[in-house]
Amino acid sequence: MNKILVLVVEDDVSVRNLITTTLQTHNYRYLTAPNGSTAIMEASSHNPDIILLDLGLPDMDGVEVIRKVRTWSNVPIIVISARSEDTDKIDALDAGADDYLTKPFSVEELLARIRVTQRRLALMQTENNSDNAVFTNGELRIDYAAGCAYLKDEELHLTPIEYKLLCLLAQNIGKVLTHTFITQKIWGSSWENDIASLRVFMATLRKKLESTPDSPQYIQTHIGVGYRMMRVE
Repeated sequence: MNKILVLVVEDDVSVRNLITTTLQTHNYRYLTAPNGSTAIMEASSHNPDIILLDLGLPDMDGVEVIRKVRTWSNVPIIVISARSEDTDKIDALDAGADDYLTKPFSVEELLARIRVTQRRLALMQTENNSDNAVFTNGELRIDYAAGCAYLKDEELHLTPIEYKLLCLLAQNIGKVLTHTFITQKIWGSSWENDIASLRVFMATLRKKLESTPDSPQYIQTHIGVGYRMMRVE
């Protein structure tokens, strides 16, 4: 049995059964929640490794579930929703979601997204265990061993994707990293959807990192190319 525990938050019984049957067939452990309040309770009680979250829940919007979970946990959240508008995706990603899968979806794509998230979790764990260095750039400090980042000695509350992006830029300080390079490192692919998501995550990371996002001190955008972390004295 796979050690990964997945929390499935979905009120549609047929969709929930499809997802859980797929997880069971591929030896994942899982919990289910038919609404937002149950999801929050299960997430806080069982500390799942991944959350699969529908946005159209009967008692609250899924975006609100993301916001509440993010007050105490950085668990990866993959949204699975029939909402396909860019504004819906941006709202979910801004709230702290890590990925967005639009209904109808294939089970193969769902499993691929879960595998990418697993690899990212494993990589972060390996880096945390093997790299005890502390990165410093100006007033930014990243403690790789603790998996935390600080600005002016205040801890930055980053989602797993934001932290991974920050580490990737820091480990390549001074270098321009292309959109394709970054998305392959973060999501394991260079899908157009991931490049769109990257822009959202970079914007939310900047809000937390830069005192004046319009005049960035740490992360520079190279339009049409990618991003670079600048050296700060």
